Amino acid sequence: MRKRRRLWRRRRKGFKNFAMHLVQILLPLADNRGRPLARKKFEEVKRELTERFKGLTAYSRAPAEGLWKPRKRTTRDEIVVYEVMVSRLEARWWKQYRRKLERLLRQKAIVIRAQPAKLL
Repeated sequence: MRKRRRLWRRRRKGFKNFAMHLVQILLPLADNRGRPLARKKFEEVKRELTERFKGLTAYSRAPAEGLWKPRKRTTRDEIVVYEVMVSRLEARWWKQYRRKLERLLRQKAIVIRAQPAKLL
């Protein structure tokens, strides 16, 4: 047990003041016509992101609700959120990946957002 603690402390020291970005991907559970999307599509996205970034957090147990009002009536989506931590934000890659997700999930637009994160 002590050996594990020492190893963790050494690893944590390497993260001190390490600048990161938290990237969040908001994925609707249905396409633009309201048809539910196949679970395997979400599994594919999880696999791709985990392979590329060596980890992923998925908020998928209780879908979140997305609301927006593009015109007169409010539109509603059930969404899941995937998060990855990255040390360098590659905007060009994320834009291309967003377009790929829009095709895969039959969406007009997918929201991918990033914010600075500091590991404590």
